[in-house]
Amino acid sequence: MINSIPSVSVAYVQSGSSTKANALGMSPMQERVYERRGEQYLLIKSPPASGKSCALMFIALDKLQNQGLKQAIIVVPEKSIGSSFNDELLSQFGFWADWRVEPKWNLCNAPGTDNGGKVKSLGAFLLGDDKVLVCTHATFRFAVDQLGVAAFDDRLIAVDEFHHVSANPDNKLGVHLGQFIGRDKVHIVAMTGSYFRGDAEPPMSWKAKFW
Repeated sequence: MINSIPSVSVAYVQSGSSTKANALGMSPMQERVYERRGEQYLLIKSPPASGKSCALMFIALDKLQNQGLKQAIIVVPEKSIGSSFNDELLSQFGFWADWRVEPKWNLCNAPGTDNGGKVKSLGAFLLGDDKVLVCTHATFRFAVDQLGVAAFDDRLIAVDEFHHVSANPDNKLGVHLGQFIGRDKVHIVAMTGSYFRGDAEPPMSWKAKFW
């Protein structure tokens, strides 16, 4: 015999305002983030699939065009997430520019190892005129180890899935970000669905604006 299990159903009034785009094609969350685009250190905390990637694109384009930064480096935890930062025709929805990543600079799709050819590619990018590169956390860590913190001066570093970074001194990405903040020559945008980790390690603490 199967016993019936009570359940509760709750319906909420929905206005649609959380998904309605503004004149630049931004959702309300993206618009709130864009209003803080001038911040040097910014943490975007928003649920999965809420548009954090596009929010970063809007910010990065402004920093490259209007805030004097040379390049933007997008750092993701694994190769599959790199596709979240593929080309986006933002102008189609009202923004003043499109998001473009040259295929050779999406290192998530490139052959080679994180500590070999991909680091050389990142070094070549830093010396060139192209504006946007996407790589994994691992590639970025090895690149900072080999090239040094100063090689990234005057650039935007965007870290996706920021909860992977902890305050543990053995967390290399956290150590590198601390060095960047100490040098104070880059802009950093961190993105995460949750600022808390599933283990006992404390998350990295830094002087970011939370939105």
